[in-house]
Amino acid sequence: EDNALHITYHATTDKTTVLNLTNHSSFNLGGAGNGTILDELVTLNADKFTPVDSTLIPTGEIRRVEGTPMDFRQAKPIGRDIARVEGITGYDHSFVLRGAAGELKRAARLFHPGSGRGFELHTTEPGVQLYTSGHFDGRTAGKGGHEYPRFGGVALETQHFPDAPNKGHFLSTSLDPGQRYRHRMEFRFFMER
Repeated sequence: EDNALHITYHATTDKTTVLNLTNHSSFNLGGAGNGTILDELVTLNADKFTPVDSTLIPTGEIRRVEGTPMDFRQAKPIGRDIARVEGITGYDHSFVLRGAAGELKRAARLFHPGSGRGFELHTTEPGVQLYTSGHFDGRTAGKGGHEYPRFGGVALETQHFPDAPNKGHFLSTSLDPGQRYRHRMEFRFFMER
C-alpha cells in the first residue's frame, strides 16, 4: 500500500557467530531486456568507501569519495566514471553511510530518467555495497528469457563492511549468545516524470 518493500532480518545464536546478512536483488529500472544500467542515476548518502584489492576483498582502508569515481553524493549516471574504477570491472564497493548504525536512514536513491521509475533505499546498517554486474557476459538468461549483458543490473546491498572479522577497525559482525541481530531495509518505489 505504501509502494515499498520492507525486509527485516532477525537472528539469535547459541554460539558466537559471524553474521552479515544482506539482499542481493539486482535492478534494471529500464525494464527486463532493456540494455544496461549505465544511464541510471545513483545517489549515495556516503562520504567514504572501502577500497578493494584485485580479489574484491576490502584493503582495510576507509577513503573519502571526494575526487574519486566513487563520489555519488550528488546524483550521477552509473556509467559516468565507471571506466575510472581501478582494478576491477565496474563498481563492487562498500560505502560508509552517514548516520548511526541501528538507526533507519536513507542509504541510496536509484532513478531511471527514461522510464521515470525509481526507489529510495533506507537501512539500519552502516554500509551499502554498490554492485554493477561487471561480470555479466550475456550468457545468463533472466526474466522473460532476456540475457543479462555486462552492467545489465545494479544491486544496492545494505550490510556491515565485508571482511569485518579480519579488519579490527571495521564495526563488528560478531553476534554473541544473548544478543539479538536486527537488520531492516526498505525499498521505497516511486514514479517521477
